[in-house]
Amino acid sequence: MDVFEKTEQPKITETKTKKHDIPSGLWVKCKQCGEMLFAKELAANLKVCAKCEYHFSMSAAERIASLTDPDTFSETDADLVSVDTLKFTGVAAYTDRLKAYQRQTGLNDAVITGMCKLNGHDVSFAAMDFSFLGASMGSVVGEKITRCIEAGTAAKVPVIVVSTSGGARMYEGILSLMQLAKTSGALALLAKAGLPYFSVLTHPTTAGVMASYASLGDVMIAEPKALIGFAGPRVIKETTQQELPEGFQTSEFLMEHGLLDLICHRKQLKPTIGTLLDYFSGRNKRKFKAAA
Repeated sequence: MDVFEKTEQPKITETKTKKHDIPSGLWVKCKQCGEMLFAKELAANLKVCAKCEYHFSMSAAERIASLTDPDTFSETDADLVSVDTLKFTGVAAYTDRLKAYQRQTGLNDAVITGMCKLNGHDVSFAAMDFSFLGASMGSVVGEKITRCIEAGTAAKVPVIVVSTSGGARMYEGILSLMQLAKTSGALALLAKAGLPYFSVLTHPTTAGVMASYASLGDVMIAEPKALIGFAGPRVIKETTQQELPEGFQTSEFLMEHGLLDLICHRKQLKPTIGTLLDYFSGRNKRKFKAAA
């Protein structure tokens, strides 16, 4: 006989909490400090982290909006589209990748060019977009940059190129590498005409782009902590079998070693370029003489 009667154990039911669907894209995690940032506030702050000043990548359209005077930008050569001349059939067909990135970004290729005003000055302007195939430089990118420079020469106005790129576009082989010489040649004619070229380097600017027009500015400006160089640090380390200096290939390292003229916070970029344009154009000469 049992001393204690067995009683049925009470059933424990799992309480289900109602899940609230949070729309994607409302918050962005900072890649440097890990802070969760409200996407709209980040955009309003020119995509700079309010906590650690990390500079997020910007699209070409965002660059244009942040640097040019309102309603002055007139796009040129928007209809140029890359073609698969070499019939590249590697991991993925080049034509398929082009179509995919065109759908994703709404761009025909990795650069937008046009004429505009900046601080009241007429300029020929180009901005690269890393979201399109890593802003790699193929025939269309090289041609549009060249035409942008030639437009500046013809109109007798300064040229500004905002660069970001992973380098030459492998799908186009030697046709891509030809753009290094073509863009550099156009800049030589711009210089011969006595017109200034401002090169703005953002994260990252590497390889063929850095080996050509990105490194040829009369004034070289970079955003803070941008990766700038030809080959990547890992490739250089493996090739040379040497430890690289701290901060190697950052804006700050290159500024210290004489490649850059300025490191400029994104919020100060437009007024800084505006001041440079004033100086090169001779506008407000008295102000500069007084400052000197």
